[in-house]
Amino acid sequence: MAASRLKHLIMGLFFLGTPAVAQEYIEVQGPVSDEDFYRVVACAAPPGGACAKDFLHWKTERPLRVSLVRVDRAFMGGRRKRAEAAITRALQYINRVGSAVQLEQVQDPKLADITIFLIDTDGSAPIKGTGVKGIDGTTVGGARVTVWSNSATNEIHRAVVVFSTRLHISHYESAMIEEITQALGLLTDIRTPVYEGVSVFSQDSNAAKDFGPQDIYTLLRHYPPQE
Repeated sequence: MAASRLKHLIMGLFFLGTPAVAQEYIEVQGPVSDEDFYRVVACAAPPGGACAKDFLHWKTERPLRVSLVRVDRAFMGGRRKRAEAAITRALQYINRVGSAVQLEQVQDPKLADITIFLIDTDGSAPIKGTGVKGIDGTTVGGARVTVWSNSATNEIHRAVVVFSTRLHISHYESAMIEEITQALGLLTDIRTPVYEGVSVFSQDSNAAKDFGPQDIYTLLRHYPPQE
């Protein structure tokens, strides 16, 4: 991972409250097929290989609700405005794909399925004060998503996105669309120069601010449009 990138330094998967550290990315050689790309990001399977993670999905008849619930003083001003704009655009781009999952932003965090925290931390000390078990006591140096799911059904029931002060403001758009998309159960990055600036799942780049063709395929494959 490039030191200047500071994207997912740690990713936590929490099953029924028990934390486990998941592999963060799969390295591949050159471009891969649509199906191999999907399996990389959805279940951490190397091309032609077996899954290292379960396939996780949200199951809901309504749009998933997203809320910005905490903005520390360090983000006031331009950082907050940039982050808020990035949330709006990320939801627009995800909904535009036309998959079976749609997102809407709400103000009340009690109604939210996916919550976003802008925390004054540079990753050198554990997070505190969120009141979220599995977030407090962890560290993040860039941006990170954490999901909770039922281990029997693999159904996601909660997700939290955390931004730290070490993530450069110019990366907010790319990081936000990636983190929210990964909150849908697509939790693994892909590492190869081919996808830098092309896919939001690229491990070594925050250049892509919109979905590439295989990102779109992956969303539609994971959440097929309802007939």
